[in-house]
Amino acid sequence: MQLQDFDYELPAEAIAQVPVEPRDASRLLVAGETLVDTTFDRLVDFLQPGDLLVRNATRVRAARLKGTRPTGGAVELLLLSGAGPEWDALARPARKLRPGMRLDFESLTGEVVDVEGEGRVRVRLATADDIPIEDLIAAVGTVPFPPYITTGPSDPDRYQTVYASRVGSAAAPTAGLHFTEDLLAALAGRGVGFADVLLDIGLDTFRPITVSAVEEHRMHEERYETPAETVSAIEEAKHGGGRVIAVGTTVVRALESAASGGSLAVGAGSTDLFIRPGYRVRMVDALLTNFHMPRSSLIVMLAALLPDWRRVYAHALAGGYRFLSFGDAMFVPSIPAGEGEV
Repeated sequence: MQLQDFDYELPAEAIAQVPVEPRDASRLLVAGETLVDTTFDRLVDFLQPGDLLVRNATRVRAARLKGTRPTGGAVELLLLSGAGPEWDALARPARKLRPGMRLDFESLTGEVVDVEGEGRVRVRLATADDIPIEDLIAAVGTVPFPPYITTGPSDPDRYQTVYASRVGSAAAPTAGLHFTEDLLAALAGRGVGFADVLLDIGLDTFRPITVSAVEEHRMHEERYETPAETVSAIEEAKHGGGRVIAVGTTVVRALESAASGGSLAVGAGSTDLFIRPGYRVRMVDALLTNFHMPRSSLIVMLAALLPDWRRVYAHALAGGYRFLSFGDAMFVPSIPAGEGEV
């Protein structure tokens, strides 16, 4: 498979810079045999009692730190993942950082442990007080918007889902941004169930595919967790004939990774799963997602789940749908069973 097979022309004016208000006023394209144009607040019309919406309950960390180097020059870090004091991050300007260099971020300090290339560094964060480092990151940092967002909303909570629970991601699971509390209540009233997983979204959200042969692209690992109650809810939904509907591509990756042994497993792990055409889906029956960047791992995944994605995207572009993180949504009501497995 060649990267050009997953390319399309995305006009700059189609990239949504701010979300619509209210959240569920965004448009929704139902990508069945017949394409249906509607709005997200009508999602309840396309779900059935017994369907299960599986959500990524991760919360975006205030992961963008702006500070100074010893020379007084500016430095910016985008924290990707970490445990305790040591963190992997994207740095700017990475070329001016050296191991052992001290970085100052107001009440938080950092020491460069390693410079790993491609803008990545490893830093050790510290504070003079006993305040937990995660709390200081929340106080000093800002929520990072994707690099293609040049304005963004004034309220950073618009880049969080209403059901976000645990801080851990460098980017939002954007398919979930369309839900409101009222819509969730209406779906529950319809007999639709909910279950949550966690997948901490990291570097690959910001990293394009750069190789011409798609199979050669390597995903960075992301941490995921599938709770016991979620596994039970999925088993119950499937037994009752309901659909397991992934709210976003991160849920697909989490569930398919947790089922890599043949059945869905309870627990936590790390995944570098790269879903591409030919992959046999195990757990997910339907998908809610936004419209994705060309030549990205997300559009490659979509091609695996929706083989006629070009027809859908052409319709969306012609119809003025808004693309990417703050854009509109699409619903794939049925994912065809694949014949192969990557």
